[in-house]
Amino acid sequence: MFETLAKGFRAAKQRLSGVAELSDDVIDEALRDVRMSLLEADVEFRVTKRFLERVREAARGEQIQLKAKSKEYGVKTITPEQAFIKVCQDELVQMMGPVDTNLKWAKNRPTGVMVVGLQGSGKTTTAGKLARLLEERDGKRPLLVAADIYRPAAVDQLKTLGERLGMPVFHVPDESPVAICAQAEAHALAEGCDVIIYDTAGRLSIDEALMQELEDIDREARPANIYLVLDAMTGQDAVTTADTFNKRLDLDGVILTKLDGDARGGAALSVKEVTGKPIKFLGMGEGLDKLEEFRPEGLASRILGMGDIVGLVQDFEKVVDAEKAEEDAMRMLKGKFDMQDFLDQIRMIQKMGSLKDLFDKLPFFPGGLPDGVNLDDKELTRIEAMISSMTKQERTNPNVFVKTSWEEIATQSGKKSKRRRADFEPGRVKRIANGSGRTENEVKELLSKFAAMRQMMVQLGASTGLMGKIPGLKQFSQMKRLAGMDLGALMGGGGAMPGGMPAGAMPGGMPAGMPGMQLPGMPPGYTPPGTPGGGPGKAKPATKGKKRDKRKAAKAARKRTRKRK
Repeated sequence: MFETLAKGFRAAKQRLSGVAELSDDVIDEALRDVRMSLLEADVEFRVTKRFLERVREAARGEQIQLKAKSKEYGVKTITPEQAFIKVCQDELVQMMGPVDTNLKWAKNRPTGVMVVGLQGSGKTTTAGKLARLLEERDGKRPLLVAADIYRPAAVDQLKTLGERLGMPVFHVPDESPVAICAQAEAHALAEGCDVIIYDTAGRLSIDEALMQELEDIDREARPANIYLVLDAMTGQDAVTTADTFNKRLDLDGVILTKLDGDARGGAALSVKEVTGKPIKFLGMGEGLDKLEEFRPEGLASRILGMGDIVGLVQDFEKVVDAEKAEEDAMRMLKGKFDMQDFLDQIRMIQKMGSLKDLFDKLPFFPGGLPDGVNLDDKELTRIEAMISSMTKQERTNPNVFVKTSWEEIATQSGKKSKRRRADFEPGRVKRIANGSGRTENEVKELLSKFAAMRQMMVQLGASTGLMGKIPGLKQFSQMKRLAGMDLGALMGGGGAMPGGMPAGAMPGGMPAGMPGMQLPGMPPGYTPPGTPGGGPGKAKPATKGKKRDKRKAAKAARKRTRKRK
């Protein structure tokens, strides 16, 4: 989504790497890369110019202190590269924020929310998403008002959304949009609703008839909030549209939609700067739960390649019960990890969104994902199909699949071993392959990677010991264990993401057992940045330790030979 924006800041970081001080020439060269990426991402030209001027002034001369002092860590030196990125982050947050996603609540009457925008921007779907959010977050009971009488099936679409959400929908046939909205408050009081969401009509472009009708609805219905829905894929036109609507309606905020597609994201940086109205929410998918509260600091961190752990934890907490996640994690670390647990983890990740968006929020890839990595959400669906084709006994007792031990299978997984391949029950493998529409080799590969995951869980559980009972030390020990493990062997050369993220390794208690997500093209033995030998595009050879051991053994043999002589 924000790759076009991010590449300019990555280029600026690389240009500043190794620089001793932030001179004017160095700053100008770094800002040249940033300028190009902002313009390519459809950030409005005047917004780009003002942003670069603020960054240049903040980064110049005496305003940058390359030493930071704290009570905990003492005096630490900051590199010019880090100082420049910090300035960029502060300016990005200031340009997009501050944001308060709470509504203005009306007194002694239902709170009105008027949703406006052009046709095709996603107003009707956004109205449903907003109703669901207000019900879950604020405990409200919304009434949806179908006031778009011009677009074919617009009323039917809103009624369908209302049925899915279990919420009432108000519409009066053969009445004008203004009359429908004027009568909605009395109906809301009769239904016991305390929020009214008006889904208004749009046009292919802004015209006087549209704006006059919206002004009449505003005057008659007196909504406390007016939100403009903008299609992020329209680029700079989105900013022009927001400016025009704001001059006529005095907007309270903006909702950006279709940010899960190939939108360049420039509108997210431009809207607040041009209109003075904040972005309130982001539409990140077609599902009714895909409406996120806008966090400028999280978006700025993702643009600068630092991930968004807070946003990731919020996504996690929406789909997982923290106590259950902790119980599952402890059970997995004791080796009680079966296919049903594996399936539950896959479904949990699917609820959190796409793999690409999930990995964008992780801080492990500041330079972007390695070349050739393709995060395919369909791979999770394929794994789910294979596990769903298993019987209940096979899911809860995976031992029925193997003629040998799981430990032997885990040892062979991902390695070019001269020993015989893992011996699975051929009848069960064939039945699951036929039932899921996959090949027998794919089923065997899934079982092999499951074995490797289960072995890693046992090793993580055994590594904590008595000290691991102390909060914090357990996670530290587990992360050290992960850093030293041969991830290449678990990936099997095919790029399966190992499933062993320990409980509590991330804020919010991300559970153990992130499932094996297929990453075609991931280099064998790839080590993420932040782990020993890790870095963008670096691969840690899986045979390095074996070669070292062979050299030591040969050296010891030569010494023994010399002693005998």
